[in-house]
Amino acid sequence: MFLAGGVVLAFLIGWWATALETKGKLNHDPSEIVIDEVAGQWLAFLPVSIGASHAGADLLSLWPGFLFSFLAFRFFDITKLGPIGWADRRNDALGVMLDDILAGLAAALCVMLAAGFYHGVLGL
Repeated sequence: MFLAGGVVLAFLIGWWATALETKGKLNHDPSEIVIDEVAGQWLAFLPVSIGASHAGADLLSLWPGFLFSFLAFRFFDITKLGPIGWADRRNDALGVMLDDILAGLAAALCVMLAAGFYHGVLGL
């Protein structure tokens, strides 16, 4: 549950810090701000971490889940599909944070679907 708290904390601190850093500047999402990526990626990792906790599994043994989480997050973060693109186009501090949170949420949903198929349907 530390990871879930970390996501919330990173989001709130990131929103505040991004607003301070970008105030009065034309670039609303400078490359040196990475806390948005951290929060989104942690959100994408959350289903794997929770699954490991419930199964009593070692986190390192679930590396395929973490790899899939990372790749799914990067896919949604790069393509900016649907509401992710809407959040990115807000051109404010909330949008900077929200697009990565939404990408992390989409990735987390993909991870849960993949895990359900892999473990539930295939029985692996």
